[in-house]
Amino acid sequence: MNPTPALAELHAELGIPADYAAVRQLQHCAEAGTLVPLGLDCLGRDQFATAAAAAAWHAMQAAAAADQIELQLVSAFRSVAYQANLIRKKLATGLNIANILTVSAAPGYSEHHTGRALDITTPGYALLEEDFEQSPAYAWLQRHGSEFGFSLSYPRDNPNGIAFEPWHWCHHPISS
Repeated sequence: MNPTPALAELHAELGIPADYAAVRQLQHCAEAGTLVPLGLDCLGRDQFATAAAAAAWHAMQAAAAADQIELQLVSAFRSVAYQANLIRKKLATGLNIANILTVSAAPGYSEHHTGRALDITTPGYALLEEDFEQSPAYAWLQRHGSEFGFSLSYPRDNPNGIAFEPWHWCHHPISS
């Protein structure tokens, strides 16, 4: 899907190349229409997701707890505007857009817009850092995440040009 004129204008403002989606092999991610509360994240902020992703998250979190693993939420739904502001803040620190786009998807292409993507952590590990890969929580997610419809979106050497994100898991409803 081609970006809307408004999204193309936003990308131009941020310096995102017009061929971004094609080069990165990313699909447009529409904002979720209906969201439900997930509760507070580990930073005390209210988070939201689709009803299916929320139910799967709570079931997965409970199953992990039964295995002595604490899964904590770092972030969930993000609007296109929120994603754009994240990029603006990074640009304001002097980072260039090419570097930013290795760690943040462009507005309109973040799975967080769908209300199905969650950033996850566990106590004792820095938020949104690769060392989460060394945690028992990550090992548990690798073994059990798919049982709840979650998959790791950005493994090492992914074709999207996005850095390895062991914390970023997206819910894909399990068909019966």
